Amino acid sequence: MATKASQMQTTLPPEDLEPMLDLSRFLEQVAEPAALVGPDGQTVGLPAEAYRVLIDVVHAMSQGRAITVAPVDQVLTTQEAADFLGISRPTLVKLLEFGRIPFERPAASRHRRVRLADIVAYQQQSAQERSDALDAMTRESVDLGLYDDPSVDYTVALRRARKGD
Repeated sequence: MATKASQMQTTLPPEDLEPMLDLSRFLEQVAEPAALVGPDGQTVGLPAEAYRVLIDVVHAMSQGRAITVAPVDQVLTTQEAADFLGISRPTLVKLLEFGRIPFERPAASRHRRVRLADIVAYQQQSAQERSDALDAMTRESVDLGLYDDPSVDYTVALRRARKGD
């Protein structure tokens, strides 16, 4: 992602994942935030928030995934926002134009900018909408008795459910 390194930084996992796996196993056994020890022996407590981030980072990197750390008020280009969501830039632009995600246009510019906080909010809202839809489909299936009779032809039952029979 092409932003200032001081604001957003992507780190690739090490080629040798064994030390990261060791750290991951260690963190799984530690119930409370630990402390950091500096090269001079000075110890400082690790706040719970930083500890949770450390656990997430180590877990992802131990699976070979890269990590990007960015402040929530970070402003992204449309390509960066699309990459974050795992969608194409044209799909993101449609979401922006339909008002699903707020965006800004800097003065005298045709380029859109999107706040990371808005992208995260959209991601959470979409996940909730998908979950709600699956819950509704499950309730409908139970109401139609699709789980009761193993001889039910699901394609016929789904066709009936779609038609509202």
